[in-house]
Amino acid sequence: MSARTATSPGLLERLDAGPVICAEGYLFELERRGYVQAGAFVPEVVLEHPEKVYELHREFVHAGSDVVEAFTYYSHREKMRVIGKEHLLEPMNRNALKIAAEVATENGALLAGNICNTNVWEPDDARTQAAARNMFEEQIGWAVDAGVDFIIGETFCWVDEALAALQIIQATGKPAVITFALDADGLHDGADGVTACRKLADAGAEVVGLNCSRGPATMLPIVTEIRAAVSCHVAALPVPYRTNPNVPTFQLLNDEGCGCIPGSGTFPTALDPFVCNRYEIAEFAKDAHGNGISYLGLCCGAGPHHVRSMAEALGRKPGASRYSPDMSKHAYQGTDENVPDYYKNLGKMYE
Repeated sequence: MSARTATSPGLLERLDAGPVICAEGYLFELERRGYVQAGAFVPEVVLEHPEKVYELHREFVHAGSDVVEAFTYYSHREKMRVIGKEHLLEPMNRNALKIAAEVATENGALLAGNICNTNVWEPDDARTQAAARNMFEEQIGWAVDAGVDFIIGETFCWVDEALAALQIIQATGKPAVITFALDADGLHDGADGVTACRKLADAGAEVVGLNCSRGPATMLPIVTEIRAAVSCHVAALPVPYRTNPNVPTFQLLNDEGCGCIPGSGTFPTALDPFVCNRYEIAEFAKDAHGNGISYLGLCCGAGPHHVRSMAEALGRKPGASRYSPDMSKHAYQGTDENVPDYYKNLGKMYE
């Protein structure tokens, strides 16, 4: 991918030309690698081990992501207050944006700022709503300073909180991608995904849709309905877990075969048995794009191999495709003429 320049196509130009892939999943991936604490999920890694954030950004672009999203999810004042490190708020945001900007410039990718659910918003409470707006203004201001191409507002569970975020993004002149995390019964305010996205689209968001909470199987039907209800671009960024109509979100998944998991469920640290394979992600990408979804990606739990599978399903060959599976060369299951016949015969035990 070529370097990013001032004349490179922006988000809307790219969406008009075809699908855009946005890799997320930084929290879970860096937690698995030992650099983010589950529970707090504050990305202190951008200050403590920035080299790991550079590495993951580059891996996701190598796998096919068109976007480098600054790792500022949960880098807001409320989360920093919870862990007692509000003094690191601005350095954490600015360093995350610096890291993302450098990788985006290297690769010609889009640079995205990021804000998210504040965990303070309460309906009919002007004090908490003002606090949320102040958090948005801080993070969006730093994102604009860093020269982002657009701003992602994600994982919202209140329509009004998302609308507040959108208004502040719009004041900067940057395109907005606004996505909701839909629980089993809808949003906290009772809205369903279609109603919520229609309100944000009517308010001028360039891209609306869903992220997090739901896996491919339980997100696709809803984003397809959203696509029919709005005229702007639609986003779908599921978690790569096998949710189903009876268990529509990954927070509700339960591994009944394991009795050693602390607490009452597998979320967020024991979801391993429910991870989608790369072929399931490819099918989701094809189905979603076929239904008119143009902004595609993956959320918590995604790895670079999932992103590569999504990119290849859309007809692309990112750098990582050089290493896509070729089982013809496998020692036992291979069919290549250079694989010894003796071992091909031994391989029949796997059939």
